[in-house]
Amino acid sequence: MLEVKNLYKSYGDFLALKGMDFIIPDNTIYGFVGPNGAGKTTTMKIISGLLRADTGDILLDGESMIHNMNELKSKIGYMPDFFGVYDNLKVLEYMEFYASLYGIDGVNARKLCEELIELVNLKDKRNCYVDELSRGMKQRLCLARTMVHDPEILVLDEPASGMDPRARIEMKDILKNLRDKGRTILISSHILPELAELCNNIGIVEEGRMIISGSVTEIMDNYNMSNPLVIRFTGDRQRAMQVIKRNRYVESVSILENSVFLTFAGKEEEEAELLTSIIATGAKVNYYAREEGNLESLFMKITEDDMGGMTEYENESGL
Repeated sequence: MLEVKNLYKSYGDFLALKGMDFIIPDNTIYGFVGPNGAGKTTTMKIISGLLRADTGDILLDGESMIHNMNELKSKIGYMPDFFGVYDNLKVLEYMEFYASLYGIDGVNARKLCEELIELVNLKDKRNCYVDELSRGMKQRLCLARTMVHDPEILVLDEPASGMDPRARIEMKDILKNLRDKGRTILISSHILPELAELCNNIGIVEEGRMIISGSVTEIMDNYNMSNPLVIRFTGDRQRAMQVIKRNRYVESVSILENSVFLTFAGKEEEEAELLTSIIATGAKVNYYAREEGNLESLFMKITEDDMGGMTEYENESGL
């Protein structure tokens, strides 16, 4: 488990991180979401040992990485948001070069590199020059390079940036496969719908602060509970509307054709009780559910809102 605890980082007079706190459970994919300049890359570089925090700590399985960086750094694999490839090398040569930096050579290096190349679906490109690869292939090659030293945690900064849809799907499948093999992955991305499908947990940050963090399911469930309750009727709804307006959890009502939209402060139990009351009037209901939200709408809403009044996932930390 990786714990980021109260990180602060400044660049001159600019405070980039303001007390970052979040936890990444083992064998999960954690999505790091935020606008440009929110502090995502700074946090990732501190986790990877490329930057020093002003204050705070990072715990890996309970051990301080800040105080034991040389020992624990080998457990982290960092993939930056640029290629850093060597165009005059072939794919296999490129991988063996990076293996040599970790003291792996000879037969062992060849075997390891072949396995990693196959893992990222580049086996048929092993003897191609790196500059002949597409952008998506280069990014998959960088991912393979990141795993040369067999790290426990992968820190991936915008790994799908600039990829076409097919290449993004291939990258997503590779990351799911790595998670299933026991890797823990921290990934930043602006492609929010794909993060929602890929990640177990997410953290949303803005202006150096963590706004909300937790499991995707719990966060979206809580967010959806604040969305309108939508009811669609067939036929007469007059008596049902009287029941609706008398309900103490109904804060406002709007109507569009056959649909009624309620600002409803109750939870699931109260929703069920309201539905029972509506049906008891004889009204015919063919749809009854909260309006569905998504990660994009959640991101837009909470980054536009004031920092106050958040859910229990809010904390006083920052990215």
